[in-house]
Amino acid sequence: MPEDEDSYPAESGRRRFVKGVVGASALGATGVTGATAIKYATTSSGAGGGATQYFGIENIAGPAPRGMPQIPIEIDSDGYLKGVWPEVSTKTVNNEEVKVAQMKLGGITYSSEWFQYCGVQTYAGIAPDADQDNFFRVSESASTTYDWMSDLSAGDKLKVSDFKDYESWGNDIGKSGLGKPAMGRWRSEDLPPQETMPIQVLRSTRIEELAKESEHPEWVKASTKDGFIAWLNKCTHFCCVPGFKSSAQSAKFGGSNDVYCPCHQSVYDPFNPVKLQFTSLPRPDDLGSESSSGGESSS
Repeated sequence: MPEDEDSYPAESGRRRFVKGVVGASALGATGVTGATAIKYATTSSGAGGGATQYFGIENIAGPAPRGMPQIPIEIDSDGYLKGVWPEVSTKTVNNEEVKVAQMKLGGITYSSEWFQYCGVQTYAGIAPDADQDNFFRVSESASTTYDWMSDLSAGDKLKVSDFKDYESWGNDIGKSGLGKPAMGRWRSEDLPPQETMPIQVLRSTRIEELAKESEHPEWVKASTKDGFIAWLNKCTHFCCVPGFKSSAQSAKFGGSNDVYCPCHQSVYDPFNPVKLQFTSLPRPDDLGSESSSGGESSS
């Protein structure tokens, strides 16, 4: 992450509204009582926000205050991977009609608020009714992270066949055969780079087995498919972009077989989704019809 880049995207006419808000990592560490108070205080300045329960891949080391939020997966009839986007509806909040993206999935309320931190709450793609197709696509820098992705082009849809060697794949970092990762983006078509939602996808036999041993089997069955798991790849510490088996230096910090953030050595376990709570930040009020340009129609 560049030294001159903070937790929020570049200045624009309709963003930077959270300029005076406490940093995302501090908010992420807020307790339940404090979170409720913040929800009351921030609702009027934007859409949504406040105390939010979610499932994420567990933070097991380093300064990150919590896990990175999962993105439930679906696979279409052609074998392409998509992130499930919550159902969009209109609700009346403080006597105003607002769009919300929220649904019950795997016994929990899954909503767009899961991803409203680290500036993502200001991205056009996070608007509930943004015109995006929800496919996971190859990110521009993917090939610099994983050699196998050099055969793909930025913007290509990730598909099941890309991961056919997931039971044996390795890249000389940690153990081979734990799973095959990919770097991608989500709900970011026809948007500037500073509004790209980075995601990571992993296919592993350990994910296939997870539903049998997880404390939350209903959620695991609903959010993973055929050994695939995905998450919003924004470190909850200072919003850097971590990676599964993406850095040789991860071995020094016990993260060679996990998701490691090279900026401040936070480590996450992708094989253990846990139920967490944090204070999500509100979306700007004008993230709506203006943000629905570009991309293919939602499905």
